Amino acid sequence: MATRVEVSPGLLTWASERSGVDPQDLGEKFPKLEAWASGEIRPTLKQLEKFARATHTPFGFLLLREPPDERLPVPDFRTIPKGGSSRPSPNLLDTIFLCEQRQEWYRSYMQSIGSDPHPFVGSLNLKTDIVKAARLMQEQLRFGLDSRREMSSWSEALREFAERAEDAGVLVMINGVVGSNTHRKLDPEEFRGFALVDNLAPVVFINGADTKAAQIFTLAHELAHIWLGAPALSNPRLDMKPNQEVERWCNAVAAELLVPMQALRAQYSEESPLKDEASRLARLYRVSTLVVLRRIFDAGYLSWERYRRAFAAEISQIAERKRATGGDFYKTQPVRASKRFARAIVADTLEGRTLHRDAFQLLGIRKHETFTELGERLGVT
Repeated sequence: MATRVEVSPGLLTWASERSGVDPQDLGEKFPKLEAWASGEIRPTLKQLEKFARATHTPFGFLLLREPPDERLPVPDFRTIPKGGSSRPSPNLLDTIFLCEQRQEWYRSYMQSIGSDPHPFVGSLNLKTDIVKAARLMQEQLRFGLDSRREMSSWSEALREFAERAEDAGVLVMINGVVGSNTHRKLDPEEFRGFALVDNLAPVVFINGADTKAAQIFTLAHELAHIWLGAPALSNPRLDMKPNQEVERWCNAVAAELLVPMQALRAQYSEESPLKDEASRLARLYRVSTLVVLRRIFDAGYLSWERYRRAFAAEISQIAERKRATGGDFYKTQPVRASKRFARAIVADTLEGRTLHRDAFQLLGIRKHETFTELGERLGVT
């Protein structure tokens, strides 16, 4: 006889709402869900385990007397739209927890090889002059205007930006799904990125489901958090004025890093149509037109209302261009997990210090053959 499990009233309803899964889909998958939630009948152990997987709920939560108070492990600096919810989704929570696990492993690894802390982590503060802060970051990252002009486009500049941050010691993870689960897509409306501060293993996560035009600014913004030494969950937007001083500072530093004001003033032509000028400057600085529009506003050439209209028009055009999806797994997965992290854990596993089981879990792979091929592509094996 199948084992039946008693579930406290409201927990199944809480788990269903928390998951964000369409109620109709859950109802079709679990026809007796309402009866379970009311206490009319009890689910079997296997049914409850299946329900936990479907709603991305830790099984142990369903055995509690009341729903847990799930709190974000990092300060939340997001600007929540009117009517929106600040409650973190399972996808967001699981993404942060996975990144924290990777960070913990990498920190231990860095300690084991005797690495020194990165001096740039937490080296700035809110009183640091914006131009000076951007210059110090640019010098560490080697991502100045001269180097960017060698790149063919701002999309290439975004890839190179991430690479240079990794070269400096930051683990940059860009992913649009939870781990490797393509059925669990991240929502850019919920968050755009976060920073986990550590002087041996600083982590920046960028929501890869967002447009690439937005990702380059998010990367700069989250890196500013690393230099500031302030961990954060963010949804940095160029068309909004953040309420928090920390976010205003990081936005200003990110914008100055990508498009220095002095350079913009020297190049900007008020006689040219705004759209044409934004496109020209975007090509010049190898950034998105969204960043350029913001800097034109910052320079005082646009009113706030005109800027918002131009920004909205540009966003509409970007939305019409489909994001590329899929691609080579062996190129995509190291970007999702951080190339720097992937190389380190593959090498450490091959040397026998990390269990294959742990490496597979942290890298989001299942087969030994995949692990071996990934090591070869990374130049580790």
